[in-house]
Amino acid sequence: MAKHNSQQLAAIRREILKTQLFGIPAALLLGFGLYGLFAANGDAFHPLLDDRNIVYAMLIAGVILEVLQMYRLIPLLKEQARIVSDSNA
Repeated sequence: MAKHNSQQLAAIRREILKTQLFGIPAALLLGFGLYGLFAANGDAFHPLLDDRNIVYAMLIAGVILEVLQMYRLIPLLKEQARIVSDSNA
């Protein structure tokens, strides 16, 4: 039983890692979008970050990707916690 739990935990951890890697572009989009919106003030390090439409599109895409990531990540974390608590009991 413990071997089965450790295999399940390893599979869940791999899925969590994949999901977190999926979140990297989302975080970058959000970061660059917020930089372009609040910090650039027309003097960004890239001309696309001075265009408000591009910045808003980046923010929307980043939020959508983050929501999709959380939609996938939360059940994985709950399953991981359930397996760990069952193996400790």
